Amino acid sequence: MKLITFKNNNVCSFGALTEKGIIDLSGGFESIIEIITNYPQNLEKAKTLINKSSIFINPSSVELLAPILKPGKILALAGNYAKHIIEAGLKLGLTASPRQTTVPRPFIKPATVINHPNAIIPWPSYSREIDYELELAIVIGKTAKCVSPQDAKNCIAGYTIANDVSARSVTFKQGREKRPWDEFYDWLNGKWADGFLPLGPCIVTADEFADPQNLQMTLKVNGEIRQNANTSDMIYNVYDIVSFLSNMMTLEPGDIIATGTPEGVGMATSNYLNAGDKIECYIEKIGTLTNTLGSKPENFYEPLAK
Repeated sequence: MKLITFKNNNVCSFGALTEKGIIDLSGGFESIIEIITNYPQNLEKAKTLINKSSIFINPSSVELLAPILKPGKILALAGNYAKHIIEAGLKLGLTASPRQTTVPRPFIKPATVINHPNAIIPWPSYSREIDYELELAIVIGKTAKCVSPQDAKNCIAGYTIANDVSARSVTFKQGREKRPWDEFYDWLNGKWADGFLPLGPCIVTADEFADPQNLQMTLKVNGEIRQNANTSDMIYNVYDIVSFLSNMMTLEPGDIIATGTPEGVGMATSNYLNAGDKIECYIEKIGTLTNTLGSKPENFYEPLAK
């Protein structure tokens, strides 16, 4: 099942995208999070409503929104593809057998990073170098605390596409005295800008995936392929990730976990995005998430510059 959030005649709603069109499910549920909560039980109720429905909305008449508008938590992984670690100059570190000898490196993002399909990605005033990162995103459907990788499967409601847009430099370092950890915090701050996590175009429920670790994924900039990989290249698979994070914090329905990006990011070759660039993120079985980078600021934030 493909679940979407959309705006129709300036009214925000949610539903299922079918071959016949969109079926509005707001009459049977309070929110899309309610549908995925305690997955798959509520999914059966949704299927019943879909089978009974005779009203279909033309997808071309609506504005797609991020499937989860306000996730309780947005988590992401750094360095979950070996070739991406290598292209980054080994700065993130890579052992001979990382899955057996290391653990995931998660970080958290504010809810204000959420952005919508086909929307403009705002260029923040604190960076001159903007990059893209295609990622498979996990959508949690059941409360998870200290679950094993084997049990983690039951906690995943579905998957969507995330573009973990990244500011690769920060202008507020101009005139700043050097301190330990500056490089790490500059990298982390580059993940927090408003609208820096386009999400969508839909959530595909977990039952539609025979193996989430065998999905082709590509990212194009203005039609040129920049990233071309498979989720099988992940160091830590989706169940490892959910298990690990659940031992650090309670995961709740609607939480989003971006699982890391493969090789091909602009940082590797300094081939960064330009204003007006069209970014298309494709993952097999989910679809394509398209966005455009907004205009470059006329003035940048340099609070220490003299």
